[in-house]
Amino acid sequence: MTAVQDNPAERHWQRNLAVCVFGAFTTIVAMTLLLPFLPLYVEHLGVSDPAAVVQWSGIAFGATFLSAALTAPLWGRLGDRYGRKLMLIRASLGMAIAMSLIGLAENIWQLVLLRLLAGLLGGYASGATILVATQTPKLRSGWALGMLQAGIMAGSLAGPLIGGLLPPLMGIRNTFFLAGGVIFITFLATLFLLKEVPRPKSTPASQAAAKVSVWKQLDDPRPVLTMFAIAGMLMFANMSIEPIITVYLMQLHAEHLTLMAGMVMSAGALGSILSASRLGKLADRIGHWRVVTLCLSAAAVLLIPQALVTNTWQLLVLRFFMGLALGGLLPCMASIIRHSVPEGIAGRMLGYSTSSQYVGQVLGPVAGGFVGGHLGMRWVFLATFVLMAACAFTAFMLRPRTAAS
Repeated sequence: MTAVQDNPAERHWQRNLAVCVFGAFTTIVAMTLLLPFLPLYVEHLGVSDPAAVVQWSGIAFGATFLSAALTAPLWGRLGDRYGRKLMLIRASLGMAIAMSLIGLAENIWQLVLLRLLAGLLGGYASGATILVATQTPKLRSGWALGMLQAGIMAGSLAGPLIGGLLPPLMGIRNTFFLAGGVIFITFLATLFLLKEVPRPKSTPASQAAAKVSVWKQLDDPRPVLTMFAIAGMLMFANMSIEPIITVYLMQLHAEHLTLMAGMVMSAGALGSILSASRLGKLADRIGHWRVVTLCLSAAAVLLIPQALVTNTWQLLVLRFFMGLALGGLLPCMASIIRHSVPEGIAGRMLGYSTSSQYVGQVLGPVAGGFVGGHLGMRWVFLATFVLMAACAFTAFMLRPRTAAS
């Protein structure tokens, strides 16, 4: 404990973690609460053809991830240079403004552009990951990142539920205004409660290092590149399944279709919430590479019975266990990246990791819909099994051959 207190960069890590968990939760809720009513809002904005409603809903939803993928490395680099707290202040204020403006959209083009703006100005959860990863004691980083991941998954779980509850009570536009107000509270908490150690003064040596390619500053780029690839494939695999769950349940003749679809989707998020911090703590003890390999292997194995289920409850239970397996992956991968790069480029590298995740989130639904539409829903699970198994094999083969791996 003394070592933690003596390191100014890690002195306020517990309070910073609490602020980041709250901020990540509220911003993810705001980003996902529109899922239940997005098609209704698209219709409200003047799109009447059913096929066009579906198309524009997908475009509007994916627009945020697209712009976020393009800007995440930039925000990571600026965070390395000017401070991570400043990036979180920017993201929370930008999100508060963007969410409020979405409630003022008058046509579909404005909605898409404002969703792009939300991705461009946002990125609180990824920025919080960078701050927690770089200003938490290394021996506690897995647990801390697991807690942050639990907050993110809790936001993913609560967002659609809140989005289904509020619009009938207060209207769609007022729901966006409320979301913007809550994120403004996150902005105030970040501004006044978050404590970051002052950035070191620029020196000729640091200026020269900044001009050197980040890849030339790595002793071994393979662990970092492996985590980038696995992060992208993980989100690709997960998002290829989410959009087809409702159709899959329809084929299983599920009763109360929308309710069961929501429960199945929430089951995975609930499993991740329960396991994220525990798996992070386990990784701090036995090694992050080992936990990544085990979690990927477990997720791959669980995908096979999901392709063979005969009723809704089987799928719900399997998705819950799938969530348990996936909960520790992103925190462990962030820890591996942090331990594999110099401090001065950690934010940039974690930003690249976030971009790879966003790319997976953009491409996954497209690929899942294509495979499901042409080959059948069960083949989506089997194809995802192949991807997960390949990621597990890659992590196993490229892991450092040390006792702590």
